[in-house]
Amino acid sequence: MKDAPVNTGAPPSRSDPHRWVSQIQTRLHSWAVADPGRRFDDLFNLVHDPATLEVAWDRVAGNTGARTAGSDGLTVARIETGIGVPVFLEDLRQQVRTGTFRPEPVRERRIPKTGGKVRRLGIPTVADRVVQAALKLVLEPIFEADFQPVSYGFRPRRRAQDAIAEIHLFGTKRYWWVLDADIEACFDRIDHTALLGRVRGRVKDKRVVALVRAFLKAGLLTELGQYEDTATGTPQGGILSPLLANIALSVLDEALHADWQPGGRMDTRGKRQGRIKRGQANHRIIRYADDFVVMVNGTREDALALREHVAEVIAPMGLVLSEAKTQVVNIHDGFDFLGFRIQRRRKRGTNKWYVYTFIADRPLRSVKTKVRTLTNRTSQQGLGATLIRLNQILRGWTNYFQHAAAKLTFHRLSQYLWSRLVRWQRQLHRWKWADVRRWLTTPTGRWRPIHADGIEMFDPAAVPVTRYRYRGAIPTPWALAGPTA
Repeated sequence: MKDAPVNTGAPPSRSDPHRWVSQIQTRLHSWAVADPGRRFDDLFNLVHDPATLEVAWDRVAGNTGARTAGSDGLTVARIETGIGVPVFLEDLRQQVRTGTFRPEPVRERRIPKTGGKVRRLGIPTVADRVVQAALKLVLEPIFEADFQPVSYGFRPRRRAQDAIAEIHLFGTKRYWWVLDADIEACFDRIDHTALLGRVRGRVKDKRVVALVRAFLKAGLLTELGQYEDTATGTPQGGILSPLLANIALSVLDEALHADWQPGGRMDTRGKRQGRIKRGQANHRIIRYADDFVVMVNGTREDALALREHVAEVIAPMGLVLSEAKTQVVNIHDGFDFLGFRIQRRRKRGTNKWYVYTFIADRPLRSVKTKVRTLTNRTSQQGLGATLIRLNQILRGWTNYFQHAAAKLTFHRLSQYLWSRLVRWQRQLHRWKWADVRRWLTTPTGRWRPIHADGIEMFDPAAVPVTRYRYRGAIPTPWALAGPTA
């Protein structure tokens, strides 16, 4: 491999930190794309550069978790009103530059999951978040050059709908057998040695690797205040964790997507058709973070064989497939992925078959549970405040699912929401139906939306349902910007 420093060429101006960082990222990305074997040195100076830390702070402060404190009890607001951001960043820069910076243990927060299970989140301190964000700003453009196009989770300009659109596309091309896989406790089990080995494949700067390792080994402070070592895994909740997880799981993308690369057994349509004529199967992996499916144009036995291959590929990273959740299914029976239900069905009234994308049962039950909780008759919240919260939840939920075949589901959810709110108000005020009509109809007798304090109920049924088109090759933001001389 070629080892090379990155401090070559005239540096861009630092008068605008965001523009400076963007230019540096574009350079790193273009160099990584041009030379897949290049290992980057002298990245550490970019990590603790004042401009990088300033952009990192803006990202941390603008995040919804800015109000959440880590194990040291500090929040973004307390830093802003206390020592001030410039002093905080300069002190942090000196610690990183001199090598005295040490990540604090992440604060554990348990999030309930379905089936009585919990997801363990690790909340870093604000200082650790800023350094992680700075590391991500430097490392992400380099590793994005290596990531495969079949991966969509936690990557710039990519979203869950892109993964669903690709599944839909290959479902229409007779990729009907599906390995619906689940990696057991993926974020908790990633092997640190294997992960750091992949980081070193691109990063020669030992100080940067040591900083990544320090975050992996920082430990965890449980909800009971006890310290636990983090011998494996990359805690969910950290800014750097999704990138590290993608670096680890890219072994899976590389192994299963290799046949689609130039010169591979499936790189052209003619080769794929020839394989089918010879009774050989084609496959395609689509991954979103630790959730992935492998679609097979072949037989069930071909899909089962791929299951064994996948298990072998991820084993060196310390990962195993969940026996209970990993299954081989036919697209005619349907399967759930990222909250969507994907199934091939006959169109009603015709003999034509299509691949449909519906909303799965679990997210629908989940949003109804939230509606029930907020409209409980014992709720102490006023109607106006409840409408604000409901509108936030439902806007986000319908925006995520508006590209599915969801018109009927949105309509039924709208009816459910309306009936819950009306029932709640009737019980609260001991109203009869005549009182409801007086509240929700105009003098001319026309119905109007549920409202309070100038806030109207968001109507899911009014959300337009449109097909999300497969975008094919999705360029990175640095490729769009173009290389910088």
